[in-house]
Amino acid sequence: MRYICLNKQIFERDKYSIVPIRLEDRFEIMNWRNEQIYHLRQSKPLTIEDQDNYFTNIVSSLFEQKYPNQILFSYLENNKCIGYGGLVHINWIDKNAEISFIINTELEDKYFKSHWQIYLSLIEDVAFKELGLHKLFVYAFDLRPHLYDAIESVGYKKEAILKEHCLFNDKYIDVIIHSKIYNNAFRDTM
Repeated sequence: MRYICLNKQIFERDKYSIVPIRLEDRFEIMNWRNEQIYHLRQSKPLTIEDQDNYFTNIVSSLFEQKYPNQILFSYLENNKCIGYGGLVHINWIDKNAEISFIINTELEDKYFKSHWQIYLSLIEDVAFKELGLHKLFVYAFDLRPHLYDAIESVGYKKEAILKEHCLFNDKYIDVIIHSKIYNNAFRDTM
C-alpha cells in the first residue's frame, strides 16, 4: 500500500527502514501491544477480531487521505518487522504530530535506546522533510525513565509534566511530554 500524502514511501538507515504499515505484520503488532499494554493508551488486550477490524475499517482508509490523522509504519530490520509506529494525532493546521513507537518486546531490554534513536531519525525524515511539519512530540506515562534518555539523546526536550494525569493500577501518575521543533538550527544539521 502507498500513502497518497507521501511522495516517498520507504525511509532507510543502513539495515533499518520504515514502510507503510503492512497487513502481514498486524498480529505481531497486536501481540506486542498486548504485552506492553501497561504503557499504552489501550484499555484492554486486543483480540484478532479487534485487530482485523482496525486494519479493515481504520488503517485501510488512511492510505487514501490527503490529510490523515495518523500515518503508520512497520519498522523493519533487513525487511523483517521488529516494531511499528507512526505519526498520530496529526494537526495539519499547526503542523505538529505525536510520535508513536513500540518494538518487539524481546528487544526492549538490550536494544531499546538504539531502536528508538534509529526510529526517530526515520520518522523525523517523514515528518520534517516529507510532510513539512514544524513540531514532533512524545506523550508518555511516567513509567519508563529509560525512554527519556533515549529521546533526549537525539534532541528532544522535556516540555511539560502533566501531574497525576492518568490513573494506573489505582494510582495517579504523571504524563511527560518531550518535543523537537524543526527550526533553522535543526535544518542545518540534517
